[in-house]
Amino acid sequence: MINNSLKELSAALAAKKISSRELTQAFLDRIAQLNPVLNAFITVDAEKSLAQADAADKRIGQGQAGPLTGIPIAQKDIFCAKGWRTTCGSKILANFTAPYDAQVIERFDAAGAVNLGKTNMDEFAMGSSNETSHFGPVKNPWDPLAVPGGSSGGSAAAVAARLAPAATGTDTGGSIRQPAALTGISGIKPTYGVVSRYGMIAFASSLDQGGPMAKSAEDCALLLNTMAGFDTRDSTSLDRPPEDYTRDLAQPLKGLKIGLPKEYFAEGLAPDVAQAVETALAEYKKLGAQTVEVSLPNTQLSIPVYYVLAPAEASSNLSRYDGVRYGYRAPEYTDLMDMYKKTRAQGFGAEVKRRILIGTYVLSAGYYDAYYLKAQKLRRLIAQDFTEAFKQCDVIMGPTAPTTAFNLGEKSDDPVSMYLSDIYTIAVNLAGLPGMSIPAGFGANGRPVGLQIIGNYFAEAKMLNVAHQYQLATDWHLRAPQVV
Repeated sequence: MINNSLKELSAALAAKKISSRELTQAFLDRIAQLNPVLNAFITVDAEKSLAQADAADKRIGQGQAGPLTGIPIAQKDIFCAKGWRTTCGSKILANFTAPYDAQVIERFDAAGAVNLGKTNMDEFAMGSSNETSHFGPVKNPWDPLAVPGGSSGGSAAAVAARLAPAATGTDTGGSIRQPAALTGISGIKPTYGVVSRYGMIAFASSLDQGGPMAKSAEDCALLLNTMAGFDTRDSTSLDRPPEDYTRDLAQPLKGLKIGLPKEYFAEGLAPDVAQAVETALAEYKKLGAQTVEVSLPNTQLSIPVYYVLAPAEASSNLSRYDGVRYGYRAPEYTDLMDMYKKTRAQGFGAEVKRRILIGTYVLSAGYYDAYYLKAQKLRRLIAQDFTEAFKQCDVIMGPTAPTTAFNLGEKSDDPVSMYLSDIYTIAVNLAGLPGMSIPAGFGANGRPVGLQIIGNYFAEAKMLNVAHQYQLATDWHLRAPQVV
């Protein structure tokens, strides 16, 4: 059962070949066996999960099941879930129990899905390797010496190692797509505003977006059907009619125009990754697609723009963690100001502190115009690049990351090198576009390679169709690591 698709699991549950309790217990047993090695989960509560499974079995028995009823889903520990410890990978929230559900959790609960547990992540979603978590790094199931990517590395590792059939993630600068690529799974970041941010602990509010992570594009489409939807509690949520993201999966790709940005195939791209991407593009041509060269001339600006805007928003969002209302408080202090200082100094990790300091600096008087305002103007230019490119093509493709997974600790002392691992993903967030990564082979070291597909605004169904047709013709998404 651990290798079955969501559709197959749903059919087995409906046919009473297996109960949700049995299915949930099977994954809980696998987590108990492998999580000590992989560190993919921060919190597992078997009692809560099995109670939800029993409720799902009752619902199935009454003939009231939906596509996800009874299916266990791992939840990134950035989503508040009532009664569950919700840490965001940080010491400052290490003992915080959420008093309410995020909208994403509400929607999964309404669908009858089972919360399998909360997955490990970079602290406050700040990182590209899942090494900044207070709870320790996640290991890549394909090679425990390698990182799984970040910040949704726990969710990615859980799906890749078959600790969960599917998981949620969030993507601020590539944090669904990059770990999906490095662990050989599928993941989609929807158009900004399609998935509610209510109850999703904020990092950079104008960039954060929740999305699904699963073995295949078809599974991602089923998950997105549940996750997407308007929410009055989120001022950035888009009021649009509901969509069925599975509707176009079967459409042939004849006549599809794929844009290849010349900037994505330039210096910095590892040869083995380039080779895997070229092989994938050749497969698309066999499926009837054609390629055209496009240009995204401001690609090189996306990293500096992101690392002005995201820290600026983070410095504002993280000011709420002061030891007064909830979360960690320093055990010893002399007065209120001392409590603030010691709580934040002890509660935040090094990467979070770095970004808070950068963000506070670029927002300060005398520097706002020089950095923050200029970055916002450049953000508009980056979005315009995509608008021009989409006049020539239906989707844009290229590598998700410039290399396969790097080793644990390899880039810990070089933040800039770490930031550059998101060079192909960040611009999508700055423009608010949808993007996804699907497995496209393996590099020279036997570690997975991801192919990135970028769509125009609200083109999720088209992207999922493009990914699904490729997955019907290849089996990369079916490959599983031999986790010991």
